[in-house]
Amino acid sequence: MPVLHAPHRLQRAGLILLAATALYSGPAQPAYGAAADEPGWTAEPAAGQAVPRTGGARPYSTRPYFYMAGTAGTVLEDRLALANTTDQEHTVTLRGADAYNTADGAFAVRSAAGSTGAGAWITFGAGATVKIPPHTRAVVPFTVTVPPSSPTGDHPAAVVATEAGREVGVRVHLRVGGPALAALTVEDVAVRGRGAAAVVAYTLVNRGNVALAPELSLRAEGLFGEVPGRGARALPVELLPGQRVELTEPWPGAPVLDRVRVSVTVTAPGGARAEGSAAASFVPWRAAGWTGLGLLGLGGSTLAALFLVRGRRTRQDPPGGEETGGTSVRPDPTPAPEHELTGASR
Repeated sequence: MPVLHAPHRLQRAGLILLAATALYSGPAQPAYGAAADEPGWTAEPAAGQAVPRTGGARPYSTRPYFYMAGTAGTVLEDRLALANTTDQEHTVTLRGADAYNTADGAFAVRSAAGSTGAGAWITFGAGATVKIPPHTRAVVPFTVTVPPSSPTGDHPAAVVATEAGREVGVRVHLRVGGPALAALTVEDVAVRGRGAAAVVAYTLVNRGNVALAPELSLRAEGLFGEVPGRGARALPVELLPGQRVELTEPWPGAPVLDRVRVSVTVTAPGGARAEGSAAASFVPWRAAGWTGLGLLGLGGSTLAALFLVRGRRTRQDPPGGEETGGTSVRPDPTPAPEHELTGASR
């Protein structure tokens, strides 16, 4: 599952290759950097143009990718340039590969056996294995045969050159003519972390038939009004048709104490727009814990004081009344009889 880096990263690094990067041959290994592990040869689109056999050529200057377009049933042609920069001969094997997004949005290509889409439409004929003499540049033609039943839209692929386990890939932007649909959805929105470390996790799914360059914005509404979110910004991912990626967005404006609803809005050229939301509660648990312990301690002290006062009253007031000579004397509840005075003697 080789991984290709986007060309703008290569340009920032000042690498010679504009369209290709080193790939890795294992599923869990990082991609080789072209500067750190140079294979001794380069692969890039040859100067010139991509020519449909049915006509309609479009000129190119310096090309970071292969750009190809045609209707279903069209056969397209282009050329790959291989340059040997060493004193030894190199033998390079060429193939086509389907391209896809990894879970985190990186651009990757499938193995030869796993390519059943546009990668399988690419053929080099007898030039699939090329011997490049020292300090020599070879130009290898290839064709892309678009099946008559191919759906319209973008079909991402790559040309992959391999030698001794090292792979270099050049992206192929292939579009089959017809109606273009830009559509996406935002799913599985969730807030993770607290404070300055808070992030909003979400999943983007390309529901259309063209690659998308999405932009994202965050909006949050709490119990006390609107909470600072994030303004619109371009995401560092090219979302290929039919692909799903899981991303996170830093949210430094997350509140300390509030109940909020976070809305994630994603747009892309072509009219694509989608929104997803999630609720989250923010509670400073450490402060709440200390406050709870303080209230618990205060309640315990109050309860102990009540028991102490009640115990003292029990000891001072015997329940049996006064004791005289060991015999309990209880007051007679019957009142003494009253004598009626009439003023006459009896």
